Amino acid sequence: MAFATLRSIPSPTRLMRPTMSISQQLRQQTQSRQISFSSYLVSPRELHEALKKNPTTKISTSPRVIPLCAAWFMPNDPEGRTGIDVFRKHHIPQARFFDLDAIKDPESPYPHMLPTVETFAEAMSQLGIRRDDEVVVYDTEELGIFSAPRVGWTLRVFGHPRVHVLNNYRLWVRDGYPTETGEPAPVEKTSYPLPQFDSKLVIPYLELKEIAKEHRKEGAKEVEILDARSYGRWAGTDPEPRPGLSSGHIPGSKSLPFQELLDPEAKTYLSPEELRKVFGKHEVDDTKSIISTCGTGVTASIIETALNVAEYGDPSLRRVYDGSWTEWAQRVKDSEGLIKKAT
Repeated sequence: MAFATLRSIPSPTRLMRPTMSISQQLRQQTQSRQISFSSYLVSPRELHEALKKNPTTKISTSPRVIPLCAAWFMPNDPEGRTGIDVFRKHHIPQARFFDLDAIKDPESPYPHMLPTVETFAEAMSQLGIRRDDEVVVYDTEELGIFSAPRVGWTLRVFGHPRVHVLNNYRLWVRDGYPTETGEPAPVEKTSYPLPQFDSKLVIPYLELKEIAKEHRKEGAKEVEILDARSYGRWAGTDPEPRPGLSSGHIPGSKSLPFQELLDPEAKTYLSPEELRKVFGKHEVDDTKSIISTCGTGVTASIIETALNVAEYGDPSLRRVYDGSWTEWAQRVKDSEGLIKKAT
């Protein structure tokens, strides 16, 4: 089934959607079966202890804890860094490498859009991941938290039952936990089953366009749109990192740079209490549907994860705009007035 078709499927009614946050779901799972972690965010110590309990033989069919490196850098990175380059320099032992620029929808003109179910299943198989494995996604030491939430969200979209985000690899290195260098180690390919695509977690372009039209007129009263890009890009005063792309913002959206959700030094997520204060400062109404967006759908997932960690708002009413600004700025027409600048 083509991904474009999957994304156009209307969402079920809100009454049919789950209302538990990720943390609540994990607490429930902890009571019903063996699971290594009780919260979505995992500390370096928790991951280190869990890895020591992994099966010691390759022939074991028991569930494992799999560190999954999601290292990725912006195309205009001043040092020209790439995810695989920093992975080769050092990474968590036993880690696999998830390439955001390869595991995507190959037919989309926009960067690293969600892959098809077939592409996702094949990628997980090539990574040697089984459906019952517990996956902990992590970022680079340099950035702390950046692209791991996107990969964690991707696994959630495709229904992987046990996924977490490390908070974070910078602390892993600082605290002296083991690392290794070199290419990803060879793994035995698995047969990851074709997953179900959870369209309830994703808002497509056409639906968001209708919401933006309402905002442009009298306002879409029941929807919050949070933009993780820098204020300058949101305001239209700073250029986009992709040449030829206009800056600005979706009508009705609020600027919430993702850096505000992270500790300024460690680049870990703030505590749930501090996150709630940030959302309150930006007057994010937790009774409304909340849409997270950014440049290409990567840092929007930082906001989505922060909302989950803070248990802020109804989890059944939160979605990420996959194409984000890169899709929006290329698809809307100038005559529609759907690219706003700060005044």
